[in-house]
Amino acid sequence: MRILFLGDVVGKPGYVAVTKHAEALRSELNLDALVINAENASDGSGLMPRQFKRFLEVGVDAVTLGDHIYRCKEIVATLKKSDRIVKPANYPADSAGRNWIVIDTSKGPLGVISVMGRVYMRPVDCPFDALDRAIEEIGDAAKHILVDVHAEATSDKQVIGRYLDGKVTAVLGTHTHVPTADACIFPGGTAFQCDVGMCGPYDSIIGRDIRRVTQTTRTFEPCHFHVATRDVRLCGAIIEAKDNGKAKSIERFERKVDV
Repeated sequence: MRILFLGDVVGKPGYVAVTKHAEALRSELNLDALVINAENASDGSGLMPRQFKRFLEVGVDAVTLGDHIYRCKEIVATLKKSDRIVKPANYPADSAGRNWIVIDTSKGPLGVISVMGRVYMRPVDCPFDALDRAIEEIGDAAKHILVDVHAEATSDKQVIGRYLDGKVTAVLGTHTHVPTADACIFPGGTAFQCDVGMCGPYDSIIGRDIRRVTQTTRTFEPCHFHVATRDVRLCGAIIEAKDNGKAKSIERFERKVDV
């Protein structure tokens, strides 16, 4: 199974980049599954239902989210009914959304789970307990499982990755928008990368206008951080997995694209 996981889709540049190039990427990279984190697709924070629908239309198989999951309240109804999008599994049990999903691919079922880290993040339930429950509930329904760890600290992501080694196909980090150079396969056969990077404008401060972020950082005077527009790239990781669900390879993916 060949899986492309794309990191945080940021604003209109990231949204257009994914929707414009997803179909071509599926063909060019011979993908069996395309999964994206889309929590920042709507003007840099949140996801709108129409955007989610369009992602599916162009070939995205599943969508993960993070701390901005409910920033656009319109997405709540979609979270309640769709089996192609997940909330962080360690969010409160009564919050809208599924803790995990299993999608069909040409090479068999793929489980998708998202969890939030706890270092420098808003308070959430234990990610380890949440992951244990989700993996147990998926059971025999999918040999291949991809986990999106939406977290701030690299240590948070690494300890979760090591904890899951041998239990899932891949543990891939999001949230910090900066791709890390630590893609590897752990001894138990789980592919890992601390952060796969963002899909959006890289001539920016993690996707936002440089001048405005710098001004507020220096003066403490608040202003709206507009999404930047230049040097748009798609970033993520390509996982090739064996039939037994173990990872065979992981490759960092980064491509500058026209939007």
